[in-house]
Amino acid sequence: MKGKVYLVGAGPGDYKLLTLKALQCVKEADIIVYDRLATDRILEDAKEGCEFIYVGKKSRYHTKTQDEINEIIAEEAKNGKIVTRLKGGDPYVFGRGGEEGEYLRERGIDFEVVPGITSAIGGLCYAGIPITHRDYASSFHVITGHLKEEEKELDWEVLSKISGTLVFLMGVSNLEKICNNLMINGKDKETPAAIINWAARSYQRVVTGTLENLYEKAMAEKIQSPSLIVIGGVVNLRESLNFFEEKPLFGKNIVVTRSRSQSSKLSEKIFDLGGNAIEFPTIKIEEISPNNELEEAINNLENFNYVAFTSENGVNIFVDKLYEMNYDLRKLAKAKIVAIGSATAAKLKERGLIADIIPSKYVGEALVEELAPMLKKEDKILIPRAKEARDYIVTELDKYCAVTEVKLYETVMGEGNKEELLELIEEERVNYITFTSSSTVKNLVKILGKENLDKLKDIKLISIGPITSKTIEEYGLNLYKEAKEYTINGIIDVLCNN
Repeated sequence: MKGKVYLVGAGPGDYKLLTLKALQCVKEADIIVYDRLATDRILEDAKEGCEFIYVGKKSRYHTKTQDEINEIIAEEAKNGKIVTRLKGGDPYVFGRGGEEGEYLRERGIDFEVVPGITSAIGGLCYAGIPITHRDYASSFHVITGHLKEEEKELDWEVLSKISGTLVFLMGVSNLEKICNNLMINGKDKETPAAIINWAARSYQRVVTGTLENLYEKAMAEKIQSPSLIVIGGVVNLRESLNFFEEKPLFGKNIVVTRSRSQSSKLSEKIFDLGGNAIEFPTIKIEEISPNNELEEAINNLENFNYVAFTSENGVNIFVDKLYEMNYDLRKLAKAKIVAIGSATAAKLKERGLIADIIPSKYVGEALVEELAPMLKKEDKILIPRAKEARDYIVTELDKYCAVTEVKLYETVMGEGNKEELLELIEEERVNYITFTSSSTVKNLVKILGKENLDKLKDIKLISIGPITSKTIEEYGLNLYKEAKEYTINGIIDVLCNN
């Protein structure tokens, strides 16, 4: 098989700025060679078995030299692999993409370039600074702040006379020199200027000033790389065009403890609202297989008057098994479908089923309260659910009619990294921890260890509902708030209103 290299631009920071073609390259890659500026969230879209090679560069510290990177992508392609070289911004805007392309062409290796949104434009946009504006700048100029050879110098006399917007990439270590050289060569010291650190991310920081005082202000704020430097009148528009930092969760670091397969909905909502979702899966969903009890229940579905689903996982596993056994949804024609929670009902609808009964509160107690008055002694209820689910529903409904419980899956310990989370906590980089079930609480305690629970005292713990809240308090932890609606949207409401 012939290999190929895709030189792909990942955009400036917000992973949703990735183009459709870039996403396709990520999904098809056998190997992804990525740098420091390519958001890790993008890697989650890679196919199973994809190999990741980190080659990130930081000022004065390179994981791999450029020559080594060139060799890696070339050799992997020669071995018949599809290689996606993932870069922050655009590959051809000071991204060394041109050099990599030349290296591949010289060796007869097939490659393709996928442009990305350059940080020189997208990064400024997220800081509320348009790179051009009819009243301030009719041109823009993107300049490297880090020359290949130190003895070479930019033409400061020409740059200082340009009336358009000046954007310097990779120039934070030369910020003082850039400002001074422009002023020495005639640029007005009162020219508006800004520096943008980690543009288009929830931890973006922006310092504004003038050509004269920007360096002093940036140093006071301890601004480091990666940062963009922008000089020109367009900086004055930041106050009126700063949409990103006004999002309700901007700057908030929120730990999501759901399983990795379930976390995407909550994480996406957090990202969309400007927050930083830190995925720390405390649980992992494992389907029980083989499952003779489930197969027997499906074979005899006509005998049940009600089928009650308590989770999205239960819906997916049940319907998948139904089809696997060569049945379709007609097998459920005689049963009323019950769902605990709007998310479970939505999942049923996605799979072609409409819930007949959805309790007003999304807990087992409400389900029993709703069903009990309508049950007859001869009725039969099937409840497919998690192995470790509370006994309450089965015990209570059994008082009214025959109940068959089928255990579909179990939640086991997730793969959250203890050391990474403790480091974030100790550096005070965690504002909230969200819990969506008692299992997420129990397993977080197991992963961190009871000896570390005191470290959570200053972090706001948010629960999806009363059962989860009770578990939090049983461990002596301080519950900050409980969602009024026992759903992911309920958690989001708590986050946005605090």
